[in-house]
Amino acid sequence: MSLINIISKDFDIENNLSESQLRAAMVDAFAYLIDNDFPKLIQILYKADVDQYKLKELLETVEGSSSAEVIADAYIARQMAKIETWKKYSPKKD
Repeated sequence: MSLINIISKDFDIENNLSESQLRAAMVDAFAYLIDNDFPKLIQILYKADVDQYKLKELLETVEGSSSAEVIADAYIARQMAKIETWKKYSPKKD
């Protein structure tokens, strides 16, 4: 399971993006949701299991980044943590 595969369940994104392009796409998507569909933003973050208290703290303390950037980084980090967990506990194929 790749990061793009996971993210594409919540967002309509191309599957051949570089890491920086993916982050930029996520920042744009979260900026749109902040301005236009806050309930969907909350739903996506809840479904992804992004820690709301950690996110609130990041939004209050991170300087030099927009809210959309902070949210996108937290979302991507959570999805990457899920992949690592899956790799750790999935059966090894020889």
